Amino acid sequence: KSPVPGMAGETLRAILNDTPYPVTLLNVVSLRVRAEREITRGRAAILKAYYLKHPHPDVPKEVLTVSLNPACKDPAYVLGRLFSVYEAIQSAANPGINANIKDKYFNSAASIPATVFPVLGNMAQKHLKKLKGSNMGLCVFYEKQITEIAALLGTEFPARMSLPQQGAFQLGYYHQTQDRYQKKEEK
Repeated sequence: KSPVPGMAGETLRAILNDTPYPVTLLNVVSLRVRAEREITRGRAAILKAYYLKHPHPDVPKEVLTVSLNPACKDPAYVLGRLFSVYEAIQSAANPGINANIKDKYFNSAASIPATVFPVLGNMAQKHLKKLKGSNMGLCVFYEKQITEIAALLGTEFPARMSLPQQGAFQLGYYHQTQDRYQKKEEK
């Protein structure tokens, strides 16, 4: 919760000299996300700023947008989006649930998706079945979202994701979740 000694100075120096941010900044933010299981707007901004200064092959520029990029096909980003939809489905099917999938699976979904996403997909289908009885329109909406997002993925989930890929996963999750709360334009 408090900065690593010297990191604040290193970060300020990087800003003033227009040089890359210290690697410890990325590590500390990733540890905070894991520990608190929450991606705040500030943490997403730090991740984005870090990767803008440190171009990385695992985090393409199309991931580093201000808001949701539905055309982005980066697997880590897309998996973050899919995780957000799974979380929304669970919340709709079980309002007021004590511990959701974010609390239980977020860290492992970001690091070992091939192991976790099949489980999450099965859970989502059970939640959709429950929703079908009470709100068919919402069920169809979520099924369409899953289909659209899954179409951006390849044929299999990555076995492991590196720290930069986990950052892209977190940004995808944050962008998809934020998009859910955006006021929709009336047509």
